[in-house]
This record gives sequence, structure tokens and C-alpha cells, in this order.
Amino acid sequence: MARRIIAMWSGPRNISTALMRSWASRVDTCVIDEPFYAHYLQQTGYDHPGAAEIIDHYETDWRRVVDRLLANGVGEAIFYQKHMTQHMLEHIDRSWLLQVSNCFLIRDPHRMLKSFAKVIPNPRLDQTGLPQQVELFNYVRTASGKAPPVIRARDVLLNPEASLRGLCEALDLAFDPAMLRWRAGRHPSDGIWAKHWYGSVERSTGFEPYMEDASPLPAHLKDMLDECQALYEQMAPYCISETAR
Repeated sequence: MARRIIAMWSGPRNISTALMRSWASRVDTCVIDEPFYAHYLQQTGYDHPGAAEIIDHYETDWRRVVDRLLANGVGEAIFYQKHMTQHMLEHIDRSWLLQVSNCFLIRDPHRMLKSFAKVIPNPRLDQTGLPQQVELFNYVRTASGKAPPVIRARDVLLNPEASLRGLCEALDLAFDPAMLRWRAGRHPSDGIWAKHWYGSVERSTGFEPYMEDASPLPAHLKDMLDECQALYEQMAPYCISETAR
């Protein structure tokens, strides 16, 4: 039987790593962590923590990355791929997306920007991944003739089981309660950048409770918030939690 390939598309400062942990907890699933990251760093020259090590350690030819992502292989029935939308640079051919099941993870831009500013104080719009996420979403929706599943980070944190059940249903897969828990620590599937970015998720054993954050957005990011919100609103109506009402 052919392997089921699931590509989850997220921007930074989301719960994408926790969601990868969730899927990796299934006995029928293997995962891959940000497979285009090395290519992205090589092409952009961004000074991310451990960039040279990442470029040296991982495949930098996007065509070979795609070949790996589409490999049927043997073993687990589900191949879950954690992708960062900003890694999909313009020159990367999108047609391979039509051979996988695409999903989109979005987060309220106000909270995303506040979190992002702690790492990159003056981010550019493209670094948020939102323009690329909308572009990829629209590509899949137009080419396939149907909107791919969208989930919202807030919904997952407020009710992990209901959100994951809804996602599995949208993907025509059975929900597995194992998706709600995982072991603490680093996992073999983590990229070598985990030591720089995954401290909080390594301490977790499940989805953290949703916490309200009333702190103000830095004033210099208010114009960017308007741009991000307009992009976010293009996908928000397609959230599973909205379409189920």
C-alpha cells in the first residue's frame, strides 16, 4: 500500500514542533523536520544559529529534497513533513505539492509578531512566512479544486483532542490518542538546530495550555501587523474550527 504523505505548512513562532511531536507519537507515522532549511540558508545567507553546520549536514539541492519527500519507501504508513513556509523560495517548483496531502497551521499575527520580535527585533514581512503561506495555500486550492485543511494554533492549545480529531477526519485518517502525549527531551527526528530553538518543546510532554497575552506589540511593528493580519484573514475562514460550525 502506498505511503500517505502529509505536508504541514507553518510560519515561525508557532506550535509546529509540538505538532511534529504529536504525529511522531503515532506508531504508523515517521516524521521529517524542516527538510528545505539547509537550501534556504545556503541561498539566502541568513545568519541563523548553526547555519554553517546545517548547510554542511543536510541536503542543499532542493530537487533532491523533493525526491526524498515523495519517496514511497517502506515502513510506516504515514510520512509527516514539518515545513516552514518561508523556506519555499520562489525558484522551488511547486508541482510536487499536488502529490501530497497539504495542511496549514496558522497563528494570530499579533501573538506571532510579539514572539518573533524577541528573536528578530525588526523582521521583514517575508521572514514571517505569511506571504509564502498564502501563496502555497492558494496554489494548492486552485490546482486541486478544494481548500486544504487549515488549523489554528489557538484551537489546538485550547482543545488538542478535538482539533487533532478534526484534522485527522479532514485527512481521512483515524485519530490516535497517542497524539496527545510524547516523551520529554530531544527526539532522533529533530534537526540539529534543535539545540538552538527547541528548549521549551523538549521540556514538554504534551500541548501546553493556551495562555492569554495582554502585553502590547512593539510600536514599530504595528504597520507590519496590518499586513500580516490581511494575509492571515485570507486563510482563517478555512480553519477546521470555522467550517465545522
